[in-house]
Order: sequence, then structure tokens, then C-alpha cells
Amino acid sequence: MSWTDERIAQLTKMWEGGATASQIAEELGDVSRNAVIGKAHRLGLKARPSPVKASDKKDTKKKAAPAKPA
Repeated sequence: MSWTDERIAQLTKMWEGGATASQIAEELGDVSRNAVIGKAHRLGLKARPSPVKASDKKDTKKKAAPAKPA
């Protein structure tokens, strides 16, 4: 697989359209999700917000002390 101008244009269009890296990889064929992410990074395409949400509050409860051996 090589990154032709047409494939790069399609990647860019889909990326900016909000398609996931997996969707782009499937559409392009013969390329992995990670290859799409790497190419988007090297092209300087805008980063996506992380789908993992940060927790607003930390767990402040103290854990119980470990049991002492008998």
C-alpha cells in the first residue's frame, strides 16, 4: 500500500468530516487504523478530542490497611 495523492485526499476529507480512523481504514482498504492515525498526525490534521472522559472528582476515600499476617 502506498499513500497516493488520491488516498491522502480521501483521508483528509473523511477525517475533517468526522469519520473515525477505523471507518477511514475500512474505506481505504489495505491500511490499518493505526496507519490512518499516523498519517493524519504527519499531515498535521487537527487532533480529535479523546473519547475517554476524565473524571471530575478523585476518589478521596482511604483504603483499609492490609491485614496483618497471622
